[in-house]
Amino acid sequence: MRKIYFFTLLLFAGVSLNAQNAYSYDSQVAQDWFNRELYLIKNGAGFSPPVASRALGYSGLALYEALVGGMPNRMSLESQLPGLTVTDAALGTSYHWPTVANNCMATIIDSLWGNATAVLKDSIHALRDRYNATYMAQSSYAVSKTLGEAVAQDIFAWSMTDGGHQGYAHNTDPTYVPPTGPGMWVPTPPAFAMAVQPHWGDNRPFVAASVQSPVIPTAPPTYSTDTNSAFYAYAYQVYATVNNLSQAQHNIAMYWADGGATVTPPGHSISILTQCIDVENKDLGWAAYAYAKLGMSQTDAFISCWKTKYTYNLMRPITYIRANIDSTWLSLIGTPPFPEYTSGHSTQSGAMTSVMNDLLGTTYGFTDNTNGALHGGPRSYACFDEAAYETATSRLYGGIHYEFSDVFAITLGKMVGDNINALFETVTVGAANAGIAEQPTVQFYPNPTTNFSLISYSGFRFGKTVVYDLTGRLVLESTNTALVDLMGVPAGRYIVKVYDAKGMNVSNQQLQKL
Repeated sequence: MRKIYFFTLLLFAGVSLNAQNAYSYDSQVAQDWFNRELYLIKNGAGFSPPVASRALGYSGLALYEALVGGMPNRMSLESQLPGLTVTDAALGTSYHWPTVANNCMATIIDSLWGNATAVLKDSIHALRDRYNATYMAQSSYAVSKTLGEAVAQDIFAWSMTDGGHQGYAHNTDPTYVPPTGPGMWVPTPPAFAMAVQPHWGDNRPFVAASVQSPVIPTAPPTYSTDTNSAFYAYAYQVYATVNNLSQAQHNIAMYWADGGATVTPPGHSISILTQCIDVENKDLGWAAYAYAKLGMSQTDAFISCWKTKYTYNLMRPITYIRANIDSTWLSLIGTPPFPEYTSGHSTQSGAMTSVMNDLLGTTYGFTDNTNGALHGGPRSYACFDEAAYETATSRLYGGIHYEFSDVFAITLGKMVGDNINALFETVTVGAANAGIAEQPTVQFYPNPTTNFSLISYSGFRFGKTVVYDLTGRLVLESTNTALVDLMGVPAGRYIVKVYDAKGMNVSNQQLQKL
C-alpha cells in the first residue's frame, strides 16, 4: 500500500519520479524474454499446457510489478492479490527500466524453470548477460538490476504458495483414481496415459471469481448411447467431421494442435501478443501491462478449465465413438490424457480474446506467424474473436472434442479474461473504466450459424441475452454467457437482445440459423 499512496500523491502533484519512465523505452527486451520463455516451454521437460500457463502468468506479473514504479498511470497489484508483498521502487531514485526488466525476467524465469537442463539454463543466462553488457554503462545500472531481481524473488516466493509449484515434476498423480460409471472419462488410445494434473483446478487463481459460478459452466449435455439422443449426435458429428475433412480443415486442425514439443496453447497466445507488440511498435510499459494481463488470464483460464474438467469427468469422443460407432476409429490429433469438458485450448483462446479486445479493440486484424509456413500458415484474421472461433473449431476437426465443449469453453475463457481486465482497472490511476469503450459494441461470430454464435462485445459488462423469433415469441434467455446456443432451434432468423450487467438493453440484432 505504501507504493500506491506515495505514487498517487506524486502523480496528482504533477511530480515525475524519473526523468524517463517505462513508456520511454522500446519493448525489445520484453519481447526477447517472452520468446525465450516459449523456447523453454518447447524444449524443456514437464511444461504441459497448465504448467506453461502458470509460468507465463507469473512472468507477466513479475514484469509488471518490476516496472510499475515507472508507469505513471498504473499502480501495484499488491493490494489486490492476497498475500503478495513486492519490493517498492525507491522514491526519488532514477531507474533504467530496461535493466530492471531484463534482470527481473532472467530471475523469475530461472526460478520457474527449476528443472531446466544446463543448456537451457545457459540460454537464460546468455540472454541476461547480453542485455546487461549493453546496459552496464547506465549510471543507474546497479540499483536497477537489484530492483528487478528483488521483485522477481518476491513474485516467485508468492508463487510457491499457489498449489502449482514445480508442477513440471508431477504432471500425473499415481494415487488419483478417476470416478467410474457411464459417460465417465477413461485413459484414451493410443497412449492410455494417466490423467494430467487432476488437482490443478484447486490451485489459487489470480482472480477468485474465475473458479466460481457462473464462470464454471453447468453440466454438459446428458450422456446417452441412444442413437436418437443429442449426445450421440454430438459424437457422430465428431466422427463424420474427421472422416470427411477438407484440406483447409485439416490445416486448421494441425495449425492449432499445439501438442507436445510446441509452445503449447497458452504459449501460442503469448506469441500472438508478441507479434502484435512488434507490429505496433509498442513501448516497454505498454508491453509489461499487456504481458501481465494476457499471461495471468492464461493461468486462470487453465485453472478454471481444469476445475471444470475434473468436476464433470466427461468421456472423450474417441472412447464413445469406439464403443458405439466404430471400434477402430482414431482421431486426427492424439487425444490428450485428461477429461473432455471443457476444452482447454478453447478456454485459453476465449481469455486471450477478451484481453486482446481490451488492449487493441474488437476489430483489430492481425496475422499469426507462430507456426510459420506449416499447415497453411501464416494465418490472418479480421479480429481476435474470429481466431478464437477457428481455434475452437480446430478441436472438432482434430477429433478430440465435442462441439459443445469447444464453444462453451470460449465463453468460459471470455469471462476469465473479463475478470483479469477488471482486476487491472482497479490499479489504473484516474481511469475507473480503463480499456472500456465509451459506446457499447456487439458483434456475433459466426452469423449465419449452424448451432452456436459467440458474442464479441466492448464498452460494457456483459449481463444476458434474450432471443425472440420474428413473431416476438421468446425462444431462450441466458445469463452470464457470451454465447447464443441455437442447438435444437429451427432454422430461421431470430432477434437477439443483449443486456449489460445493470439490465440495460445495449444491442438488438438479427441472427440467422442455417
